[in-house]
Amino acid sequence: MAENNHAPELLAQVAALPGLPGVYRYFDAQNQLLYVGKARNLKRRVSSYFQKDHGGTRIGHMVSKIARLETTVVRTEAEALLLENNLIKTQHPKYNILFRDDKSYPYLKITGVAAQDGQGDAPGQCFPRIAYYRGSTDKKHRYFGPYPSAWAVKETIELLQKVFRLRTCEDTVFVHRTRPCLLYQIRRCTAPCVGYISAQAYAADVADAQALLAGETSTLLAQLQERMLAHSEKFEYEQAAQIRNQIAALAKVLEQQAMESADERDVDILAVHVHGGRACVNLAMVRGGRHLGDRAYFPSQLEDALALASASEQAGVTEDADGVTVGEEGHSGWHSAQGQILSAFMAQHYADQALPSAIVLSDAVDPVLLQALSAQAGRKILTTTQPRGQRRIWLELAQQGAALQLTRLLAEEGSQQQRTRALAQALDLPQEQLDALRIECFDISHTAGEATQASCVVFSQHKLQPSQYRRFTIQGITGGDDYAAMRQVLTRRYQPVANALQAAGGAPLPANAPRLPDIVLVDGGKGQVSMAREVFESLGLDIGRIIGVEKGEGRKVGLEELVFADGRAKVYLGHDSAALMLIAQIRDEAHRFAITGMRAARARVRTGGSSLEEIPGIGPKRRASLLQRFGGVRGVANASVQELQTVEGISAQLAQEIYRALH
Repeated sequence: MAENNHAPELLAQVAALPGLPGVYRYFDAQNQLLYVGKARNLKRRVSSYFQKDHGGTRIGHMVSKIARLETTVVRTEAEALLLENNLIKTQHPKYNILFRDDKSYPYLKITGVAAQDGQGDAPGQCFPRIAYYRGSTDKKHRYFGPYPSAWAVKETIELLQKVFRLRTCEDTVFVHRTRPCLLYQIRRCTAPCVGYISAQAYAADVADAQALLAGETSTLLAQLQERMLAHSEKFEYEQAAQIRNQIAALAKVLEQQAMESADERDVDILAVHVHGGRACVNLAMVRGGRHLGDRAYFPSQLEDALALASASEQAGVTEDADGVTVGEEGHSGWHSAQGQILSAFMAQHYADQALPSAIVLSDAVDPVLLQALSAQAGRKILTTTQPRGQRRIWLELAQQGAALQLTRLLAEEGSQQQRTRALAQALDLPQEQLDALRIECFDISHTAGEATQASCVVFSQHKLQPSQYRRFTIQGITGGDDYAAMRQVLTRRYQPVANALQAAGGAPLPANAPRLPDIVLVDGGKGQVSMAREVFESLGLDIGRIIGVEKGEGRKVGLEELVFADGRAKVYLGHDSAALMLIAQIRDEAHRFAITGMRAARARVRTGGSSLEEIPGIGPKRRASLLQRFGGVRGVANASVQELQTVEGISAQLAQEIYRALH
């Protein structure tokens, strides 16, 4: 074998692999996951990595790091592909294309089930409401979507209000209304709260709204037309006029939506654009013939993953054909960078999203992926890369959107990199590895000494890293003593670093050991910097990394000066300096993060927070009774012992315990 620097145990494991479909995982010496791949033939696929000399390529660099191998055998290649992408999503290997899990998609919810024709006791059953919803779905309500943005949901709700005048108010508001609200006055609601419409008529409007959301616009218009004529024949001109107004409103809305397609199926349009070492996948959603908007996704680890795939193909290691020449067995066309990016996106995105009836693609994707998605959906997923008519227009719009979004991202990243470089130049820091420059910024927040919180935000790889932020609850100090708070937070943050350095005894730190950042920013002038210096000197750490951001004259923005703990003179960067813009961005983020934490802590203190749940003897039923009786935790906290005893199940002793816990 060309790669002879691997352990004999690993090579023996490779030689013993079966010739079956499966998934393989490579790990380095620190047990970090390097790569996840699928194979139709595990033995042939994995052996090819170790039998060829990959030289100084990225695949050679990755192979040289492999210290351990894990494999999972499955029944088919399609199963291997789905398992591969589930592992990529959950374990984030270094050399795979990774799409970050975005926040959940929003839905439009119709409470209750309209098919019950208004039957039910709860208002949500008898008179369903339409609402914006984000979260997991259930079978108690009807959900339509997903939608690409909250704006698309709210626009659809406005459409339904104009045409069918369905209610949007909460049930608690609905049951206490004694007269119609403003929405009734502006013809956006039929006022079921005060009986201005029967349950049966309201259920018919709900059914029509569901038909519109499901894309059955042609059928819906025909049904409305028939109902209008039926009322007219019975001389029920008022009811006929109402339906006429619905038809007119619906026609106007459809005209505004530029409904040029008779295709009412749900369609996703996926376009990818690659430039400057980055890529953008633009997902546009069409539901019921209505274009709801789009959303852009930017894969990470793209350069390593695509270079690895390219080197694999040059070495005869194709990702799915296992040595079969590209073009054989129907696998041609999707091995381009665009095809691989789209395949990775679809595998990761549709793993937990409902599949539409059809998908329009800018580039061909892995045919095995399409088979797997069809099996997952229980029906054949129709795809096309050469659409016609309206779908072609949608694809062109999605491609333009992908190009524009990627251009914006590259411009923003270029600006951030310029700011990082300017800061490094201003502070005489090395310019070679700016991607690794790490800044940690601290801020203290409290209200007159109450609920003191400290924040630590992190800037690395030219951007803020929210997943690495930390909050510290400051305790045991005099309220309002910011110096003592800064001493406590810096000690708690960097004591582990000092311990690790002491344990290493001058040797290089282990890969997983805590490390000191390149810059430690504190929001404050000489006083805070002096406090930080005392902490670092007591821990034996480099005080040259401490920088304070001191407010300028009149505390005006742009006049800040940098104060150094090692005695260097103050530095004024200038109000238009890119370096100052970066420092201000980091400092403001630390301030925001500290304030939100402080406000949350203060609210918990003032309202009792979750203290009610922590009181012995207060279970779910008694807690619900207390909250219902006093209207919330704040009301419980304001109640006297005698008032607490009036709640069923609350004895005198338990009332004393509740009062003591909340005060």
